Amino acid sequence: MSNKPKVAIQGIPGSFHHQVALNEFGTEVDILYKDSFEEVAQAVENEEASHGVIAIENSIAGAILPNYDLIDRHGLSISGEHYLPISHQLMALPGQKIEDIVEVQTHPMALLQCKVFLKKYPQMKQLAGIDTASVAQDISKKKPLGKAAIAGRIASEIYGLEILAEDIQTVKSNFTRFILLEKKAAIQQQYHQKASIKVTIENRSGGLAKMLTCMHEEGLDLSKIQSIPVIEKPWEYAFFIDAVFEKIALFEHCMKRIQSEFGEVKIFGTYKVGKK
Repeated sequence: MSNKPKVAIQGIPGSFHHQVALNEFGTEVDILYKDSFEEVAQAVENEEASHGVIAIENSIAGAILPNYDLIDRHGLSISGEHYLPISHQLMALPGQKIEDIVEVQTHPMALLQCKVFLKKYPQMKQLAGIDTASVAQDISKKKPLGKAAIAGRIASEIYGLEILAEDIQTVKSNFTRFILLEKKAAIQQQYHQKASIKVTIENRSGGLAKMLTCMHEEGLDLSKIQSIPVIEKPWEYAFFIDAVFEKIALFEHCMKRIQSEFGEVKIFGTYKVGKK
């Protein structure tokens, strides 16, 4: 029986999720490739995979709100985070020049992130694809001349494509934050300095402002807050919050205070702060 960790990701080999899985778990990891984030969450919940990797926010595009809900609905825990610099490369079959390319295809977000570069080459027809790596895979299989993909460097290595232009994204400091999921992760470890929680605030005047003041008083630094309506309770809202703290005891005390004074608290996990 294999001792390799089984990690579920959305996408195929060469995707950014694939790169994060390799960075976090090493090259010996057993990766399960899924078509959607929902399937990733289900794989972890059903213990088909020991871990899952999903993108949660991008420094340019913002939060991926449906993925917050996935964690909650499937009862998963967050065991870590990984910041990946998003660097886009223009790639095609070997032996071609950039002037030969008449069509470029990639994920719609990648097209937007590379629009300044693409304006220099009006002869390139821009097409939206399912994701970055799948276009590179398609070119490798069908071998069309004059067609390029925009994807990460790992995709060019896996699918044997030649990079015609490097780092073509407009904003060079473009990061995506990924989170690592487990069915039940160890929480409140002494070396942990970040937490992801959900707070459902009672519907009363000034509740959110008072809660945020409370967190500040308890020494928590909020790095992210997202609100979603509570469907079954009109005019009530749940807040997904990421907070950084110096000592786990401060976090624990703050959670008890919020629970008693403001509303329901659900801790998704505590973990080490990811390196940017």
